[in-house]
Amino acid sequence: MKVLFVGAECAPFLKTGGLGDVLGALPAALKPLGVEARVMLPLYTSIPERYRSRMKTIAEIRVSVGWRYAYCGIKELEQDGIIYYFLDNEQYFKRGSAYGHDDDGERFAFLCRAALEALPAIGYWPDLIHGHDWHTGMIPALLRHHYSWRQEYAGIKTVFTIHNLQYQGNYPPHALGDLLGLPPHYLTYDHVEFYGSVSFMKAGIQLSDRVTTVSPSYAREITTPEYGCGMEGTLRSRGDSLVGIVNGIDDVLYNPASDSQLQARYSGDAPEAKLVCKTALQWELGLREDVEVPLIGMVGRLTDQKGLPLVLEQLDELMHSENVQLALLGTGDPHLEHLFREAEHRHKGRVVSYIGFDDGLARRIYAGSDLFLMPSQFEPCGISQLLALRYGSLPIVRETGGLRDTVHSYNEYTGEGNGFSFAPYNSWDMLYTVRRALALWRNQEVRQKLLTRALQGDYSWNRSAQQYKELYEELLP
Repeated sequence: MKVLFVGAECAPFLKTGGLGDVLGALPAALKPLGVEARVMLPLYTSIPERYRSRMKTIAEIRVSVGWRYAYCGIKELEQDGIIYYFLDNEQYFKRGSAYGHDDDGERFAFLCRAALEALPAIGYWPDLIHGHDWHTGMIPALLRHHYSWRQEYAGIKTVFTIHNLQYQGNYPPHALGDLLGLPPHYLTYDHVEFYGSVSFMKAGIQLSDRVTTVSPSYAREITTPEYGCGMEGTLRSRGDSLVGIVNGIDDVLYNPASDSQLQARYSGDAPEAKLVCKTALQWELGLREDVEVPLIGMVGRLTDQKGLPLVLEQLDELMHSENVQLALLGTGDPHLEHLFREAEHRHKGRVVSYIGFDDGLARRIYAGSDLFLMPSQFEPCGISQLLALRYGSLPIVRETGGLRDTVHSYNEYTGEGNGFSFAPYNSWDMLYTVRRALALWRNQEVRQKLLTRALQGDYSWNRSAQQYKELYEELLP
């Protein structure tokens, strides 16, 4: 079985979020299952030289972007047994960042068309093209209109994965012909039209053979007005063709028993050294070194989506009523950055707000924290809670999307669960749950049981990769 993944980012070459993690890990997880997955993505100038220097140019082609033609160089790199193709066009991809440019519609129209145009040049004919998020949503439409009449393209199936429905790639009607070379009848409700716009996301949802998203709960949520971002009707119309498959993590890359970024190594069989990581983190961040003071960690983008307004509403109350420390790492909304800096100033020595991103520090916060707070407003899947569990930091989450599917609230009566959760999106429910988690953490027996359970859990891609393989097999003869 041959599958071509197409996406706008891929770890370790360039990653801004969970999308990059998926494209970086899932192909390798599929390989032992007999799926040959290759990956195609833009050649951004920000991709490190250590990768660029090993790429070889295998073809140069012209790609139609509406009425114009654009150059596309195709470079190939084999990394850890997976073949990657990089599409080279400096006009579109010589940028300081992957997203957020005025011509993103044209840039990703080029990506969609180039991915299809490149197949004869690279000599790779996949059974299935798996596109990820709105940047690749037009591939099924372009395949249907421009290529399906050609014998070598005729049998190719398509799968489209929604990583975050909030970002849709909606553009004015003239983009249909100007950027995509599609005829007017595609600007209809059952094709790519979305409230008068040309929508890349709508195209992927409407025209792909199967639609997936990154957790079963999010798959249900996005068919409702609360989470559907206006596309709930289209998503409901897909019926059983819409499925949710929860993400995994690279459990070799993220492993407290071998992570070189930690001051000590530990595992589920020998968790004692986690306390060394905790005191080392407290020293590194200027917090009082005391293993009996619970340390709450937070790592992620500083946006309202992550539930940070709830944290700010109750942070002073929490600090005044509980003997607790908080370590936050992230960057994002300047207003939220400012508020967390102020909170650090008010609670000097107990709250640390590291504005920025440092992968090594992120790992040390996962390893050194006792509890991990993630009260998201919505969360398609979430990676941070899985990393926290992998490193033995017990998650406190809101029951939404992938958080509901991966974190199960501890039950004092049955002993089941691997973290703590609350349902209503309000700060008082969050505060109550944080206090409950702190009280149970102070129970040595409960703490040890949950720590061992977290460290021994399976958060790998193995189960999810099997589900993707079964999905692919349903589409192929």
